[in-house]
Amino acid sequence: MPIRWAYAFVDRPTAVFERACAFWTAVTATRLSARRGDQGEFVTLLPETGDACVKAQGVGSGGGAHLDLVVEDVPALVGRAVRLGAEVVAPHDGWAVLHSPAGQLFCVVPWHGEAERPPVVNGSRLDQVCLDVPPAAFAAEVTFWAALTGWDSHPGSRPEFHVLRPSAGLPLRILLQRLDTPRPATAHLDLACADIDATRAHHESIGATCVSRQLHWTVMRDPAGGTYCLTGRSPETGGLPPAAE
Repeated sequence: MPIRWAYAFVDRPTAVFERACAFWTAVTATRLSARRGDQGEFVTLLPETGDACVKAQGVGSGGGAHLDLVVEDVPALVGRAVRLGAEVVAPHDGWAVLHSPAGQLFCVVPWHGEAERPPVVNGSRLDQVCLDVPPAAFAAEVTFWAALTGWDSHPGSRPEFHVLRPSAGLPLRILLQRLDTPRPATAHLDLACADIDATRAHHESIGATCVSRQLHWTVMRDPAGGTYCLTGRSPETGGLPPAAE
């Protein structure tokens, strides 16, 4: 049961949802679709070329990010996820919300022919969902996501990272990050940047703020209060520069 596509979801409280959508459409060079859902809580960020791979959701509280896995046979992947330790949180007609063994929410949704990645925008690309996993659950969570997706699985550039690299042509990678202290599993979005400082300056010009700077990544906060990272990876391939590998 191959993963045919994937969507990164920007989850933000409804009170600041419009602010979040304005920011993320600006940094991804997209436009908003019509609203969907019982309360108009879902929207897709539509690129000028290629197929969409980013959506946004208004939530009651909190926020963060989650991943939608896109397949031809939704029940088959849901069944596999459950056998691997996931739990169905909300079954729907044709799709389902689940959480991983560590408690990270994700969705399984039907494929509608998505096949072409959107282009790099101003030297950056939103290409990674980072799962922030409590220490005790990290090994099991790596095993779960690797088995569920069937993607190439290998240790990251630091001991606390593990990378799942998808088949060629898919728009998103998964990075699992082992947290230093126990807390509930969460997720955030990462952008691959040819020049982190230039991308940071652009994002700050449209309302983001810098939280912290590390050697190969910068933690940012969007105008709706959600955190995300700018990372020093190739926007074309997702890989690290040779000196960082």
